[in-house]
Amino acid sequence: MAASLRLRGAASGLRFWSRRQRPAAASLAVVCSRSMASKTPVGFVGLGNMGNPMAKNLMKHGYPLIIYDVFPDACKEFQDAGEQVVSSPADVAEKADRIITMLPTSMNAIEAYSGENGILKKVKKGSLLIDSSTIDPAFTKELAKEVEKMGAVFMDAPVSGGVGAARSGNLTFMVGGVEDEFAAAQELLACMGSNVVYCGAVGTGQAAKICNNMLLAISMIGTAEAMNLGIRLGLDPKLLAKILNMSSGRCWSSDTYNPVPGVMDGVPSANNYQGGFGTTLMAKDLGLAQDSATSTKSPILLGSQAHQIYRMMCARGYSKKDFSSVFQFLREEENI
Repeated sequence: MAASLRLRGAASGLRFWSRRQRPAAASLAVVCSRSMASKTPVGFVGLGNMGNPMAKNLMKHGYPLIIYDVFPDACKEFQDAGEQVVSSPADVAEKADRIITMLPTSMNAIEAYSGENGILKKVKKGSLLIDSSTIDPAFTKELAKEVEKMGAVFMDAPVSGGVGAARSGNLTFMVGGVEDEFAAAQELLACMGSNVVYCGAVGTGQAAKICNNMLLAISMIGTAEAMNLGIRLGLDPKLLAKILNMSSGRCWSSDTYNPVPGVMDGVPSANNYQGGFGTTLMAKDLGLAQDSATSTKSPILLGSQAHQIYRMMCARGYSKKDFSSVFQFLREEENI
């Protein structure tokens, strides 16, 4: 099994480990003040849009970090703040017995764990490995078996809340794994999130995340369609958003992450859809939902349609924009 995991992971390469939009460089001197006596180092692999602020929140709570990212520039501000940077995931495992990974795809996660320089090459018995990536639940279960063979513990803990919640430490973690190990995982995850929910056996965290993101994609498309229709009927977008948010159509996509430029501040639609959660990643998550629906014979009529829309957006130049750019896509696609 390990060989097959390595083969599939190697096919993807490492180029997508970090979500490429980077926060502006800033000194971490303030956030890395800590009580060293009571904190042991935590390994962190993957310092992209989500991983970067998550790692910073661990620092704020006093945890020294052993870090790795396939792009060295992603590690620089942490190194400048005194954190230890190593040259591979295996080196992280050699130096830390608690490791968090935050990677974009199933293949990237498999490579990080089972690759030539992966975590399992040097993992220590009794280590706790927490994967916060959103990946295929089947791959998660395979990884867990490989980790168990090495005498370590694997838990899946994907997140919801986006970059804003990652920065503020208000993520929701959906955790799957051995229940007796949940308290140990919760100690770390609570430093990065306001909700840490135990879902069941390994893979159930991923299952919950896939369902959540499918609903999010559907609601974002619905919000974009409703806003576009209202604007074309002559309604002011801010007024329409206000009405929706005091009525039965209200949802997270309308009241917290509105896709229409000028309606809200501090969201990607106010910044030409830069940052946030990329369209490519949403298409990937919807693909995972589609695969899971096929394997369980579950009808997902709207989920399948959402998948096709986001795949179409990727093909039309929206791949690097936030997924709320579906509003802009609808505005431009008169004949969709």
